[in-house]
Amino acid sequence: MKGTRTGGLTMINPIEQEPPEKTIRPETPPRSHQRRLGVLFVVLIAIGLLVSGFWSRLTARAALRTEAAQSARISVSVVSPRLTKPAQEIILPGNVQPYITSPIFARTNGYLKKWYADIGAQVKQGQLLAVIDTPEVDQQLEQSLSNLNTAKANLALAEITKNRYQGLIKTNAVSQQDVDNAVGTYNANKAIVEASQANVKQLQALQSFEKVYAPFDGVITARNTDIGDLINAGSNSNARTDMFHIAQPGKLRVYVNVPEEYSQGMRVGLTAGLSLAEFPGRIFQGKLVRTADAINMTTRTLLIEIDVDNPTGTLLTGSYAEVHVSVPASNSTYLLPVNTLIFRSQGLQVGVVRNGKAVLASITPGHDFGDEIEVVSGLKANDQVILNPPDSLVSGQEVEVASATLPGDKK
Repeated sequence: MKGTRTGGLTMINPIEQEPPEKTIRPETPPRSHQRRLGVLFVVLIAIGLLVSGFWSRLTARAALRTEAAQSARISVSVVSPRLTKPAQEIILPGNVQPYITSPIFARTNGYLKKWYADIGAQVKQGQLLAVIDTPEVDQQLEQSLSNLNTAKANLALAEITKNRYQGLIKTNAVSQQDVDNAVGTYNANKAIVEASQANVKQLQALQSFEKVYAPFDGVITARNTDIGDLINAGSNSNARTDMFHIAQPGKLRVYVNVPEEYSQGMRVGLTAGLSLAEFPGRIFQGKLVRTADAINMTTRTLLIEIDVDNPTGTLLTGSYAEVHVSVPASNSTYLLPVNTLIFRSQGLQVGVVRNGKAVLASITPGHDFGDEIEVVSGLKANDQVILNPPDSLVSGQEVEVASATLPGDKK
C-alpha cells in the first residue's frame, strides 16, 4: 500500500487502497449449489427408480398370487345326498318247492308187476299206484300159517292134558309133579301160538305192501321203475328203491337265504313278491310265515320261508324265482352316486363343499347298489358332495360350484 507521510502521519491514498478483506470471496458458491441440486436430483431419480421397481415387483407378485389362486381354484359339480326310503326293497334268489313232497319207497321185496300212474298224473290220497309181485313173502306167509296151525294143535292137546291132570290130582291118582308138567306144557304151547300169530301178521303186513298207494293228493313228478324191475325194501345192505315222487303244488314254499345285515327286519307276516323269468312283468304275492331264528355260520344268512298260493298250478315246483321283500329301515341313511367316492389310505372319503372350500369327509358305507352306495354315517342332508373329485383334491382347496344336482332332480 502506498501513502504520503505528513507531519508524522502517513496518509493513505484512497485510490490506491486495497479492497477490504470481505470482498475477497471465492467464485464457486453458485456452482456448488447447482452441483448439490444436481446430486439431489440424481438421488431423487434413483429413489424414484427404486420405488418404481419395487412397486412393479410388488404388483407383479400380487398379480402372480392372484393368478395362482385363480388357477388353484377348480370348478366342480356337486350333488346332495338322497335320503333312503323308510322301507328298503331287497331282491334275493329263492327256490320254489311244493308244500308237501315225498318219495315213495317199497316196503316189501319183489318184482314190479304193474304201475298205474306216470309223471304228471294227478292222483288222490289212497289211489293205487303200483303192484309188486312178492313170491318169497307169499311162501313165507304160507309156511307161517302152517306153523301156526301146528302150534294151535299142540296147544289144544296140552290144554286137554292139563285139564285131565288137574281133575286126577283131586283123587290123588297122579302126582303134583305130573300136574305141573302138564300146566307148563300148556303155557309153552300157548306162547308158541302167540309167536306164530305175530309172525303171520308180520308177513301179512308185508304182503299188503304189494300194493303201493298215494299218501296224499298231488301230482306224480317222477317214476323211477318199470314192470319187471327188482324192488328192494332196504332190508339188507342194498339201497332202497325210489319208485315214485309225488308233490302237492296247490301251495308252494319258497326258501330264501337272507344276508345277516337284513335279518333283523325279517318278521313273520311280511309280504313278498315273486318274479320269474317265464312270467315277465308279473308278480306273484306271498307271505313270510317262518324263519330259522338262527344265522347259518357257513353262509352268514338267515333262512326264511315264504308261502305262495298256487291253486291253478301256474307256478312249477323247482323253479328259480327272484323274491322282492320290503325291509323296514332301522335308521335314516343316505344314498350317493359311486362316482363321488375317494379311495385313499385314510379310508373311504367324499369331497364336501363348505364355505367355498373342499373338505374331505370320512364316511361309513352301507349297502352297495351298483350305481349308488348307502352311507350310514359321515354326511348331512344339506351337504354338497363333489362329483368325480380329482385325485389331487385336498381339504381347504378353494372350489367353485359349476352345477348342482338336488335329491329330487332327475339324473
